[in-house]
Amino acid sequence: MTTIHPDPREASRAFDNPLGLLGIEFVEYTTAKPQIFGQSLERLGFRPVARHRSREVLLYRQGDMNVIVNAHRDPDQPPPAEVARIAAVAFRVRHAGQAYRRVLDLGAWGVPSRVEVMELNIPAIHGVGDSRIYFVDRCGDFSIYDVDFIPIPGVDLHPPARHGLRFFGLVQYIGTDRMVDWLTFYRELFGFRDLPAEQHFGVMHRGCILASPCGQIYWQLIDPVADTWPDVSADEYLERLALACDDVPGTVAALQAQGVEFAPLSAPAQERDRGALTTPSDTGPSFELVREPR
Repeated sequence: MTTIHPDPREASRAFDNPLGLLGIEFVEYTTAKPQIFGQSLERLGFRPVARHRSREVLLYRQGDMNVIVNAHRDPDQPPPAEVARIAAVAFRVRHAGQAYRRVLDLGAWGVPSRVEVMELNIPAIHGVGDSRIYFVDRCGDFSIYDVDFIPIPGVDLHPPARHGLRFFGLVQYIGTDRMVDWLTFYRELFGFRDLPAEQHFGVMHRGCILASPCGQIYWQLIDPVADTWPDVSADEYLERLALACDDVPGTVAALQAQGVEFAPLSAPAQERDRGALTTPSDTGPSFELVREPR
């Protein structure tokens, strides 16, 4: 197993990072139309680099970001919906087994594994809705993808990040009067901490934002009372992925040239410098660009 070298920011706060979080390893989407959603990812700079050995699953990558597009039809599960949705997030940790056992001891619900031949058993717990949270400690020179995926011939397996894009975090919609429950979930299981109410990023200044102890993951909780755009139901789910960049207006202009459409904002210029939101298609979710805090 390849040794993971912690980020210096994480090492300085090891005492309050009980799981040894080191950022996001991958985000997984499910969809019945993987080609159309894949085109949306490619306009953002992602490239398909590998196919799963036994399932209809594609791995997209740019820079340090991995996005899995899952269109596999499990006979024991409902078929994927046409609109792509976030089904799982994988946290990088120092030791996956230890992290998994710790969160189970704290009350998390484990996900029973259904591993096929030539597949890894990646520990996971139930997240919001029917999503999952995985724990991965195989990164770098030898990773989980070397076992479960077959590289696409002739492609660059490590395409560089376009416009300096990198994972920033996720936005989660929660039910009415559920804020305390979810704050407790992320605080106690993963060591996330609440940010001050006046500290916001991007274009959605609502709800509560938590920061991971490694300083590399931000999680925004939005309830239907506080949120007025867009309208949401009482369902709980992961709404969208946020990507960090250094220059939001410059990145928006570059992505618009690639065919990415952005929602119009009535905010002042200084707010537009902080973030932007892509316009979702009929089969794809929106993505958020955020100027990363320094």
